[in-house]
Amino acid sequence: MSILIWILTFVLLLVSGFLILVVLMQKSKDGGMGSALGGGMTESAFGAETGNVLFNATRNATIAFFVLAFGLYLCHIYQRKHMGLSGDALPNIPVPAAMSPAPVEKGAAPAAGTAPAPEATAPVVNVPTATAPAAATPTAAPDAKKP
Repeated sequence: MSILIWILTFVLLLVSGFLILVVLMQKSKDGGMGSALGGGMTESAFGAETGNVLFNATRNATIAFFVLAFGLYLCHIYQRKHMGLSGDALPNIPVPAAMSPAPVEKGAAPAAGTAPAPEATAPVVNVPTATAPAAATPTAAPDAKKP
């Protein structure tokens, strides 16, 4: 089965490259990238029906691309089910013991050679307090005499 997957992958890469080149060869309405990469030469090579030939090649290459991609997807599913792999797409990687601290009971002393666990504290939140507006605060004028 893996040989079939490699062959389909290689053919998919060839079809992808062909599709890119065919799309770039097409002549655009404003004469953009297609004319720079040989869009004008395709008229002399394929004749007056250049648009139809390139359109048909693009359509057929696109269909081949999607059929190959879907076929590769099905081959990978088949291989995964028959290789005895689990249904999970991601592997289960165990956490090393050095990274996960051992649970310590409350009030018990930590084991020798380990750092004590930090105490759980509530986070400090700064809550703004209500203040009077600046205009309502009595202020003394600079020329006013103090009693």
